[in-house]
Amino acid sequence: MFAPGSEEPCAPSKEPRKYGELVVLGYNGALPNGDRGRRKSRFALYKRSKANGVKPSTVHVITTPQASKVGRSTESPIDFVVTDTISGSQNNDETQITQSTISRFACRIVCDRSAPYTARIFAAGFDSSKNIFLGEKAAKWKNPDGHMDGLTTNGVLVMHPKGGFTEESKPGIWREISVCGDVYTLRETRSAQQRGKLVENETNVLQDGSLIDLCGATLLWRTADGLFHTPTQKHIEALRQEINAARPQCPVGLNTLAFPSINQKDVVEEKQPWAYLSCGHVHGYHNWGHRSDTEANERECPMCRTVGPYVPLWLGCEAGFYVDAGPPTHAFTPCGHVCSEKSAKYWSLIPLPHGTHAFHAACPFCATQLIGEQNFVKLIFQGPVD
Repeated sequence: MFAPGSEEPCAPSKEPRKYGELVVLGYNGALPNGDRGRRKSRFALYKRSKANGVKPSTVHVITTPQASKVGRSTESPIDFVVTDTISGSQNNDETQITQSTISRFACRIVCDRSAPYTARIFAAGFDSSKNIFLGEKAAKWKNPDGHMDGLTTNGVLVMHPKGGFTEESKPGIWREISVCGDVYTLRETRSAQQRGKLVENETNVLQDGSLIDLCGATLLWRTADGLFHTPTQKHIEALRQEINAARPQCPVGLNTLAFPSINQKDVVEEKQPWAYLSCGHVHGYHNWGHRSDTEANERECPMCRTVGPYVPLWLGCEAGFYVDAGPPTHAFTPCGHVCSEKSAKYWSLIPLPHGTHAFHAACPFCATQLIGEQNFVKLIFQGPVD
């Protein structure tokens, strides 16, 4: 669960100041069964009509934490609810999470109410009693200035890309953020009792493209200015129609291929393009090319004889993940989500936290771990022969 410091207002008379948006990695434009209330795939932060900033107060140590009131996602201070992201096609409401690793009150985002509207992130959130509750096993300490500080049980990690959120950006270093907003090196494992080392020359200020990992879900922060220069859903739909208008064909069956509409992104359609991810050749669906010495989903491409995964292609519909407005020419491997070349290159280099201490690149549209030489492949379409 997640409690940022600004919320979406209800029917404002004047367009409010927008600070930015949080986009959950692993969802291609919406939750599998649709966005509902505070549970959604992206969340916009607007200027509140009245500030609700906080300041340090009394510290209480509870000897019997089991008896204390523990927060739930229904509590009013929580503006945005996220659940553990399951990679790939398992990402739906029917998937049972045996035990969530995300803190009930994971973090706060506090935005300055005047320009340049700086956003800062802090670990842990407030419950309905206006208290921050840290678990019994969470690391806690007193700072030299006398204020108590601590970490959530599994930590709130942040990574700021070097150079912002552009095709020229490079991955930054993952850090952990404390309750007071200080920056630390990572613990040996996510829930280790010993905190990392204080990084004095870094801050908790979010920038366009900052990633926030809550140990179970990763969020992308996009500033209002960054979103202004990002392609929109309408732009992505125009790109889909443009590539379909070129009438790409299966080089073997010679049938015309077409990416399904953005609303039909879960069911494979008859005209949907498929691709051999080892070489990038795009075909229609067919049932040949199996080899006894390969995996079940691997086929031999009839064009170049390369053996590799053979999967349906899906257009990346979440505009917030794009670093440019280029055409959808490249696909992530092994999931088959398609986006621009620069966007594919960007995400293929980003190490995302996985488990207690591992990192790997993943498709931003479905959270599937990427594989292959480059983690993506350039698609080779054949135009109409008439």
